[in-house]
Amino acid sequence: MEILVDLHCHTVASTHAHSTILENIAAAKKKGLEAIAITNHCPPLEDAPHIYHFVNLSTLPGMIDGFRVFRGCEANIINLNGDLGVDNSILKALDIVIASIHNPVYRDIGAEDNTSAYINALENPYVDIIGHSGNPRCPFDVERVLTRAKELNKFIEINENTFCIRPDNVSVCKEIALCAKYLKTNVVVNSDAHIATNVGNVERAMKILNEIDFPEELIANRSFEAFKKAISPRKNI
Repeated sequence: MEILVDLHCHTVASTHAHSTILENIAAAKKKGLEAIAITNHCPPLEDAPHIYHFVNLSTLPGMIDGFRVFRGCEANIINLNGDLGVDNSILKALDIVIASIHNPVYRDIGAEDNTSAYINALENPYVDIIGHSGNPRCPFDVERVLTRAKELNKFIEINENTFCIRPDNVSVCKEIALCAKYLKTNVVVNSDAHIATNVGNVERAMKILNEIDFPEELIANRSFEAFKKAISPRKNI
C-alpha cells in the first residue's frame, strides 16, 4: 500500500532542513503523492523560524502548480499541562498541527507526567497529530494516550525519520502500532522529511505496519480522500 499524503515535511525555514517548499512539492509530485503539509518547527526550539513564518503561512496558496499543500507546523509540547510553545491564535489558522516532544524544550519527568503531557496536548482543539512519540527515553502510557486520541478523533504518527536518528525507537513504534490496531485508533504515516528527496519516503514505517498486519483503513493519510474523510468530523481541509 502507498501513502499518498505526507503530513510532516520541513523546509529551510527550519534551519537544520535543506529544501524549499517548491522543491518539496516537486519531489512529492514526481513520486505521485496527492498532498503534503509544510510543518516547520515552532519556537522555542532553537532552530525554529521566527513566529512570523507561521503567521505568514496565510499567504501560502492551498494549491500550488495543481498540487494540494497544507499549511502547518510542528509545535512543541513544553510541559505536563500539554501547553505548546505557540499561541492558539496562530494554530487555529493552520490546516495541520503536529504536537511533539523535543527534549531541548521539554524536561522528561517520568512516564505518568509524559502521559499527561500527551493527553493534555490532545485536548487542545487545534492539535491534529501527536508526532514521533516512539522515543524510549520519553516513556508514556501508550494505551491511555491512544484511547484519548481515538475519542477525540485525532491521530498518532508513525514517523519514518525517527528510525534514522533513533534506531532504538523501532520496538516502541511497533508497540504503539499494535496498540492502535487493538484500539482501532487512526494513525498517520509520515516521512518527517528534512530534504526533498525524502518527501514521501515511509518504507521502514510501512515495514513495521506490514509485519503486524496493520489495517489499511486505520491509516488516515493513505490518500487525500481518506484523510479528508478521517479529519472531517473536526475540520474541513
